[in-house]
Amino acid sequence: MKISTKGQYALEIVIDLAMYSDEEHLESLKHISERRKLSEKYLERIIKSLKKVNIVKSVRGAYGGYCLEKEPEDITVLEVLEASEGELAPVACLTAKSECSTGCEVCPTKGTWGMMWEKILEAAESVTIGEIADCAKRNASKTL
Repeated sequence: MKISTKGQYALEIVIDLAMYSDEEHLESLKHISERRKLSEKYLERIIKSLKKVNIVKSVRGAYGGYCLEKEPEDITVLEVLEASEGELAPVACLTAKSECSTGCEVCPTKGTWGMMWEKILEAAESVTIGEIADCAKRNASKTL
């Protein structure tokens, strides 16, 4: 399983919002793109998928911008990656009917893929955006 730049940037957007925004201080994509040195146009496309699943909310207008819909401690890495990447299974037969030539009932590798997938889900579900943002803040304060 490889996470695309879309998934990587989605995680960066959400962590940036956890660090720099709240209900009273909305953040612009321009500022996020400048801090992260990422394309603002690309971030615009990614943030739509995060809004769709209520991870990020937006406010229009002169004082508009973005903030997290929920507390950072209530958002997992898995939620962000699934919102941006879709299904993350390493092989299709774990989540959908597969068209492979080996029948699933006799496939010698399906069990191994399944165990790997469970570990990936467990790890991504156990880490919150709040934990990552707190770690990033601590690291930033050490460099000052």
